[in-house]
Amino acid sequence: MAEAGTGFLEQLKSCIVWSWTYLWTVWFFIVLFLVYILRVPLKINDNLSTVSMFLNTLTPKFYVALTGTSSLISGLILIFEWWYFRKYGTSFIEQVSVSHLRPLLGGVDNNSSNNSNSSNGDSDSNRQSVSECKVWRNPLNLFRGAEYNRYTWVTGREPLTYYDMNLSAQDHQTFFTCDSDHLRPADAIMQKAWRERNPQARISAAHEALEINECATAYILLAEEEATTIAEAEKLFKQALKAGDGCYRRSQQLQHHGSQYEAQHRRDTNVLVYIKRRLAMCARRLGRTREAVKMMRDLMKEFPLLSMFNIHENLLEALLELQAYADVQAVLAKYDDISLPKSATICYTAALLKARAVSDKFSPEAASRRGLSTAEMNAVEAIHRAVEFNPHVPKYLLEMKSLILPPEHILKRGDSEAIAYAFFHLAHWKRVEGALNLLHCTWEGTFRMIPYPLEKGHLFYPYPICTETADRELLPSFHEVSVYPKKELPFFILFTAGLCSFTAMLALLTHQFPELMGVFAKAMIDIFCSTEFRDWNCKSIFMRVEDELEIPPAPQSHHFQN
Repeated sequence: MAEAGTGFLEQLKSCIVWSWTYLWTVWFFIVLFLVYILRVPLKINDNLSTVSMFLNTLTPKFYVALTGTSSLISGLILIFEWWYFRKYGTSFIEQVSVSHLRPLLGGVDNNSSNNSNSSNGDSDSNRQSVSECKVWRNPLNLFRGAEYNRYTWVTGREPLTYYDMNLSAQDHQTFFTCDSDHLRPADAIMQKAWRERNPQARISAAHEALEINECATAYILLAEEEATTIAEAEKLFKQALKAGDGCYRRSQQLQHHGSQYEAQHRRDTNVLVYIKRRLAMCARRLGRTREAVKMMRDLMKEFPLLSMFNIHENLLEALLELQAYADVQAVLAKYDDISLPKSATICYTAALLKARAVSDKFSPEAASRRGLSTAEMNAVEAIHRAVEFNPHVPKYLLEMKSLILPPEHILKRGDSEAIAYAFFHLAHWKRVEGALNLLHCTWEGTFRMIPYPLEKGHLFYPYPICTETADRELLPSFHEVSVYPKKELPFFILFTAGLCSFTAMLALLTHQFPELMGVFAKAMIDIFCSTEFRDWNCKSIFMRVEDELEIPPAPQSHHFQN
């Protein structure tokens, strides 16, 4: 019975929604017909006459107060809409309309069983959108103590947001802890240390763990947060490598003895890979680029399945510094695959290599006269592909937008990824002669191929709509987040701006010319309330105004008489 009643209510609701969706014009004419039939019992003509007499007795002061109040209210709505749009990127009135009014006036449920095929397609696109809006660990992230904290000491600004640091804390707990840590006192202390919000408390806990035992994760924390130079961080990471390598070898022998040992071995593997990767980054920072390349290659050979650290992006940056473009092409051939997730580093490095072949001789004037050659066309297509993947990067490479320190986490295809890429790769683009000139001449052509990037892409999926919100959480408040595509002002902001301006103008004219505006108002009221509406025209209005104000007729000219 309950199911039958629920089904009947659903059918009744769907009928009402359908009627409002398709038969609203019929309903409108029915209402008009009823009003016409009931005009005598309702005394509509008498009521209109009474209203007309009441309005004729109003003074100009009333109109001044009315228009002034309307202007004030519309101005307040405009200010609120503009503030809400600047903060959240959408109109408050439109959001309320879509969220609350649209379901009542005929919103369609995407999970309806009647459209199972379309629902499956929508779920696939939603799954892709969620995956694209996933926040990733920045493979080129800086050192907190040696780089981020130094920036804070010099400028007084915090380069990292709380959201970004909280994600890092979650990563550390995932990679550097396991369920059996409580069995070892030093690891138990570090398990609590990774959850601490206060940096000094974390550092104190790391020192406490080192007093008990040689703990690799304690050295990692001190190298990341306490070391004030890269050299100090490298020294601590070498001590962490010595301790972590011993733990890894012991757990490797016991990994098949149970799930507990397997989890411990997985944790020790993550710790060892993290230490070696950061040691390679220290060598890269200290100018020992060839040593860094060798360490990264060895690490990728030793642990080929750990792609979550994206070590190949560190390798690409180091190879570009060495100008080993053939090795860069070899790495791209392996990782720039259709089945693998893309990144700005992959796409823009591929574009840089193709631009390098033609950029030194490229001239936009010559290209417009003779057309693009095959190599130039390939370079332009590679640039368009990279710009479609992340449209924020060119402004940083062309120095049209100022750079900041990259965050510890990035959003692929977002502004945070663009900052992280340009921060390390701008020098490589400058080193290739003419590459930035080619980028400057061709990158905006991408947008002509994808006029509606949120709906349909060219080489990639449609651009995700969640990037702006996530980037605002990842990037500091003093940075102006790049937004793509540029959002136009919502209709209601423009409407309230026009309404505010119009009512303010009416209030000013009524205050300056009360008699004239009063005559116009009375004339308009008489037009709308009179039964002889069809016989009125603009000439009658001006004649009424002239009679009220006793304006003498204009003298006739004798130059154009027959």
